[in-house]
Amino acid sequence: MLIRGMKLPLIIACTLFLFNTTLSTMEKKPYHHLPDGTFRNPEGSPKRDSNIKWSYKIFNEERKKIKIEFPDDHIVPRKTVLDNLKKNRNNDYIAWIGHATFLIKLGDTTIITDPVFSKNTGPLIFGPKRYVPPAINLDDIPKIDLFLLTHNHYDHQDAYTIRNFPFKKAKVVLPLKLGKYFRNYKDVNELDWYEEIQVTQDIKVTLLPAVHWSKRSLWDTNKTLWGSFLIEYKNKKILFACDTGIGNIYKDLGDKFGPIDITLINIGAYNFFPMMPIKDKSVYHTNPEEALQVAKDLKSKKVIGMHWGTVVLSLEPIMEPPKRFKNGADRFGFKKEDTITFKIGEVKKLDQVIN
Repeated sequence: MLIRGMKLPLIIACTLFLFNTTLSTMEKKPYHHLPDGTFRNPEGSPKRDSNIKWSYKIFNEERKKIKIEFPDDHIVPRKTVLDNLKKNRNNDYIAWIGHATFLIKLGDTTIITDPVFSKNTGPLIFGPKRYVPPAINLDDIPKIDLFLLTHNHYDHQDAYTIRNFPFKKAKVVLPLKLGKYFRNYKDVNELDWYEEIQVTQDIKVTLLPAVHWSKRSLWDTNKTLWGSFLIEYKNKKILFACDTGIGNIYKDLGDKFGPIDITLINIGAYNFFPMMPIKDKSVYHTNPEEALQVAKDLKSKKVIGMHWGTVVLSLEPIMEPPKRFKNGADRFGFKKEDTITFKIGEVKKLDQVIN
């Protein structure tokens, strides 16, 4: 009777213990980790209006009205790009391959960011097609030591490129739950926000928050993390921003990690009017002026505008982003020469960009 009488209190005690342990574990999880295993943006970030109904029909009708016109010098000839990469093989440099794909050479380490070499930015043969090809072919790229991926959207994570990438021994660094796409690679490293990895004696990479989201199908919204990369190289700091909207988090990041020598940030894909209620305003992509505000909040000395001039993802004129980016510099405390845009295929020495 005594043993039986003790069973109920014991069961209650064990249940309470397990409940408190589970609650404690949940409380320890960072804000951006949700109980169902998905992720969300930093606390206080803007949110998309849930009443907005997207219409691919309207978007495609509006997109057909956009004129694909750009200056002849928007693209550097492929042979010139290859020659310039060869000439600078012993220099630190930044080269724009297109959209969010850059080559960044720091010492003996060559980095590639969000590499996309497909003709379209969607699953298989679907999705928006590039109107400008990559500056060089995938088999032209120099030996890559570090592969950085910010998130899983098709204009950043490209299945063709990942499958055919010639340097699968490169160190891959990416946000949580994206490693499954790199099973044939030798050195894959998933990071949570604020986690860091020492790549070489001179290079450290930290994953930082961004105001964005993730999705590759109808069933996987926000099931993988997104983020920006802070690259620390000797006494320099380079921030490669994920696609991002504006948010309070950037003042916090500026206080904690600033000043930043140079920030690479999206300045295109912001106009979805009339599907979205406000023209030139996207929750998850900064327009040129918002990009400058983010850079200011980060205490960035200079800014490179990216994520434009390659593929039509939204409804602003294709050459509008760099003009607004340059024209808005003064309002946010930057000199025009400190707001930098590249031609596709342009190679610039790092000391020319930063100093």
